[in-house]
Amino acid sequence: MEKIAIIDLGSNSARLVLVNILEGGYFVVFDELKESVRLGQDLDSDGFLKPQRVAQTIKTLTMFRRLCDANHIDKIYAYATAAVRRAKNQKSFLDEVAVTCGIKIKVLSVEEQAMLVYQGVINSMDVPRGLIMEMGGGSTNLIYYNRRNLINYESLPFGAVTLTDLFKNDSDKPEERNQKIEDFFKEQLEKIPWLKTIEPDTQLVGVGGSFRNLGRISRMIKKYPFNMTHGYEVPISEFEQIYKTMKCLDLDSTMKIKGLSSGRADIFPSALAAISSVVKHVEFNKIIISGCGLREGAMFRYAVPGIAEKPLSDVLGHSLHTLMTYFDINQTHAEHVYNLSIQLFKQLKVLHKLPRMYVRVLKIASLLHDSGMRIKYYHHQKHSAYIILNSNLYGVPHKDIILASFVAGGHRKVEFNREELIKYKDLLNVEDLDAIKKLSVILRIAESFDRSMSSVITGISCDVLGDSVIVKTETEGDCSLEIKDALTAAADFKDAYGKTLEIL
Repeated sequence: MEKIAIIDLGSNSARLVLVNILEGGYFVVFDELKESVRLGQDLDSDGFLKPQRVAQTIKTLTMFRRLCDANHIDKIYAYATAAVRRAKNQKSFLDEVAVTCGIKIKVLSVEEQAMLVYQGVINSMDVPRGLIMEMGGGSTNLIYYNRRNLINYESLPFGAVTLTDLFKNDSDKPEERNQKIEDFFKEQLEKIPWLKTIEPDTQLVGVGGSFRNLGRISRMIKKYPFNMTHGYEVPISEFEQIYKTMKCLDLDSTMKIKGLSSGRADIFPSALAAISSVVKHVEFNKIIISGCGLREGAMFRYAVPGIAEKPLSDVLGHSLHTLMTYFDINQTHAEHVYNLSIQLFKQLKVLHKLPRMYVRVLKIASLLHDSGMRIKYYHHQKHSAYIILNSNLYGVPHKDIILASFVAGGHRKVEFNREELIKYKDLLNVEDLDAIKKLSVILRIAESFDRSMSSVITGISCDVLGDSVIVKTETEGDCSLEIKDALTAAADFKDAYGKTLEIL
């Protein structure tokens, strides 16, 4: 298995990600490291990277190199963005890094950076039309795509660090300073003509540490029960309330905000002011936080070279097959169980009356129902539920991941931990609880129908006759084991559907 490292050297922080490249065009992160280097600090004063910042960066990159060597990394891909791109002493800095750390850094052009960010987002989110706002330390990139095609991009030479430096007049009160940043950023946005032409249903997708911190603060305020950054949505009304509170605070008070990284406290209000300008300029109704950006774009480009020409057609499918490959799941069996589950879902539609949106839940639960076997066979359904819940799946709402976790957890015996269900009471409704029970039974029967993992049962038809549901099987051999196993679900079927289960 090949191992690569991605280094993202920004104006505020340096990040290292270690990645396993799996067969079939998949990848999994197995370690990461982040250090605040503030390489872009005070760059605008004379255009030079400052010696203290350079020394800190080289110390950090040396540490990165040691971790790469310890993990026997095959290739290192290091990228530098705005600060190094604009620095007058760029060459001497790159030469010193190469000699001292043995790392060759590629300085990304504005276009290359925009493409990597776009590819990181578009291949990890199911948002057909979006404006990506990547807020870095030294620049802000605005990337507009429609129908998953990149349409326009613009890079503004101002990020959270540079905006903070530019407006650090000590005589200004925090609220006055943030208002000046907001007004200044608004002027920059007015110079981008295509911003006025984007489609009205375009979604704002936030990329970068400032957006991740915003999402974390929001989740803590709401006591959001699901710990996942990627795909988390912040309503604009909530964002405005957070910004209104924070723009008046001094640094000491800002550092006490729960969910905010202490290393970002001094620059976070500037980032919020810039975000506020964009929100008002384009009139969005929510912010979708992306946990993926430049680094993930680089990973996708390496593992799936074809995405340079065309984005993934099935974001969720690729994410699911990444986990299936990583957990060494019997994919033929998993795919067949999924196929049988869908057949049962359609055949029992007259009874369960569930909308089509639950098919996605069934897909996740079916394909990953055996993932827990990598931990232990006994009670593996519980391990599968845990794996799904913590999978960080791409291209799917948080609610569906939670539902799929419960469905997979019930595929051997339909029983649920009441305390766990109560934990998600603000995300799940009565219909969802009913769906969990009904889908769990479907998955249990579908898995039983491939008990020997030989695909002996190829098709299913269901007849509802009075108090009974008669399931007729199409087979390619002896399926007595499969039918006997499926009938053990008769009591749970009766409880969920109110009918007696018969299988022919």
